[in-house]
Amino acid sequence: MTRHAVLDNKAHNDLRIRTDAAAELGDDIMATLTVPSEFRRVQAHFPILFRRETGRDDFTALAMFGFQNGENLFLEGTRWDAGYRPLSLAIGPFLIGRPAGGEGPGQVHIDMEHPRIAGGGEGVRLFDENGMATPYLDEIAERLGDLDEGYRESRAFYDALLAYDLLEPFSLEVTLDDGSVNSLVGFHIIDEAKLRALDAEALGALHAAGHVMPMFMALASLSQLSALVARKNRRLGGG
Repeated sequence: MTRHAVLDNKAHNDLRIRTDAAAELGDDIMATLTVPSEFRRVQAHFPILFRRETGRDDFTALAMFGFQNGENLFLEGTRWDAGYRPLSLAIGPFLIGRPAGGEGPGQVHIDMEHPRIAGGGEGVRLFDENGMATPYLDEIAERLGDLDEGYRESRAFYDALLAYDLLEPFSLEVTLDDGSVNSLVGFHIIDEAKLRALDAEALGALHAAGHVMPMFMALASLSQLSALVARKNRRLGGG
């Protein structure tokens, strides 16, 4: 269940948010949305794979945390074992909303049923005693803005990938140290051969649009697949 409300410094003056990591806070997920504008930061920690939206031709990019639903190999009890949290995960329980008419600037909304809503004096305040935003809320607003802008800009990025036929199907099957087999299926990756084969005019157009760097960052992120397998083996071995 969700219950969204426009964040308000009067109605939510005493509201506190849990900022730690834990399965019960929604961190036990296999993957989370990422946007091209953050690929440089994401690729240093997580594989980036692309997946077609169910029943649609649209693609999204995902930062991968595990091999099966509910598995996050970067979650160690209450510790987040990576130097970065993708924006779509870091903003919970907040989201960008639009006015009823759909026009106008975005609004900060909050899901009042989210498990990060704290009780009993726990967590970080959103507003101070004077109703002013705390540094934590300022940081959340900045992240929301970055994610919203990145999501809006991503349409042109995916249009370019499709226009140049730069996505290829990808699947991975790994035999782990205990003999079990884990798989990733139904994903796509950048077709590196086709990308490198593009002529100077095409590459120039992609570069001018700002698409080349995130494409190569997505390719670079694939080196994190072996690290993800290693994490899985350590988890199976109790390490």
